[in-house]
Amino acid sequence: MKKFLVAALAGTAMFAAPAQAADNDGKLQVKLLGTLVAPDGKITDINTDIVGLPATTQTEASDNFVPTLAIEYFAAPNFSIETICCVTQHDVDAVAGLPGAELVSDAKVIPATFTAKYHFDLGGVKPYLGAGATYFWWVDVEPGADTIPLGVTRTTLSDEFGLVLQAGTDIALGDSGLGLTIDAKRYFVDTTARWYAGDTLAIETEHKLDPWVLSAGVSYRF
Repeated sequence: MKKFLVAALAGTAMFAAPAQAADNDGKLQVKLLGTLVAPDGKITDINTDIVGLPATTQTEASDNFVPTLAIEYFAAPNFSIETICCVTQHDVDAVAGLPGAELVSDAKVIPATFTAKYHFDLGGVKPYLGAGATYFWWVDVEPGADTIPLGVTRTTLSDEFGLVLQAGTDIALGDSGLGLTIDAKRYFVDTTARWYAGDTLAIETEHKLDPWVLSAGVSYRF
């Protein structure tokens, strides 16, 4: 990684003239993206189990494809702050122990995310690296279809803070501010799942989410 950064900075120096022109670029960039959200969802710990889950029980979360809006502010020609807006929906199914059982249905999460990004100016192509923080806010969670016959009446997923790493490329389409964007993020965030039968906590499990979030779309800088 260190060698990559040195090489990238050296390359930036070779393009000093385009970098100077970047001073005239707009401060704001808006992106409309198509995004694949691919979480893990596996169980890392079982804290409570009055049901008697099979010892081999393991889970995974479903992928989802969603539209994403990103807004980016350039504090300097090569440094920006970005936030994204989207809602993504996932099921959690058992893949071992109870294979095929739907445990969580239509869980909707808002992944509030802020990243700081450094842009390498190569003229019309500007690759970047970033890092930041996220807060996963679950706004709606339903019990899975296979838990309801067992007496489950309510399911929750805990809201959690996490970290984000980011890499991508902005590609200018002429001088109008329009461009293309390719972006990849890796989130590091967990959640605690709870299943209730009435007021009784029946199952509580810890899950690793850690989704890959892969996006592509159009941008406009002004």
